[in-house]
Amino acid sequence: MEPTILYEDPHLLVCIKPSGYLSEDSESPRCMPQLLRSHYAATQKKPYIATVHRLDQIVGGVMLFSRRREVTGKLTAAVQEHRITKEYLAVLRGHPQEDEATLTDLLFRDASHNKSYVVKRMRKGVREARLSYQVLAKTDELTLVRIQLHTGRTHQIRVQFSSRGLPLLGDIRYGSKDPNCSAALWSYHLAFTHPVTGKPVDIQQIPPDAYPWNLFDLSGLQ
Repeated sequence: MEPTILYEDPHLLVCIKPSGYLSEDSESPRCMPQLLRSHYAATQKKPYIATVHRLDQIVGGVMLFSRRREVTGKLTAAVQEHRITKEYLAVLRGHPQEDEATLTDLLFRDASHNKSYVVKRMRKGVREARLSYQVLAKTDELTLVRIQLHTGRTHQIRVQFSSRGLPLLGDIRYGSKDPNCSAALWSYHLAFTHPVTGKPVDIQQIPPDAYPWNLFDLSGLQ
């Protein structure tokens, strides 16, 4: 398949990562760096593509990649220092008590089982996780929320909502099975200062017109 490129220049690119694709290099053909290298191979000898932040394999949406080795470190630093705005859309099973809130938790990652847990006290392997959300729409059983990440922990959005009895629709790992979708999470918005030109880059992309996103009117987000 051909990638959907939303922004590109000689230094970096922003594209849509389809759900089911890996963010990082892999032997699997379903990984974004290989897909992008194949895309640029027709016009560029040995195209350089580097991942600078991750999306879970089951998550789709807007993702940033470096096209120059000397730019990779700058983008990675911007991610680590939270100088890149990252917003997501998610469909929760249930309704939050508040329409807007900031969630702060301590997360422990069990790497052997690739799962994270909310814990009560700081210890080895525990890191603080923080996000803000805003309710955009509701059905009888579901809630569409917009989320801004303030930290970038493994499975952070999924486990923080699940720990409050609000798992993402279809997220089997964290308590919500749906035969028609995997975890309903979409990387919707990236905004940052270009590390070379110094100009703002601001990219938004709504999810595809498919279940469960088509249960809600997303036209106001475009």
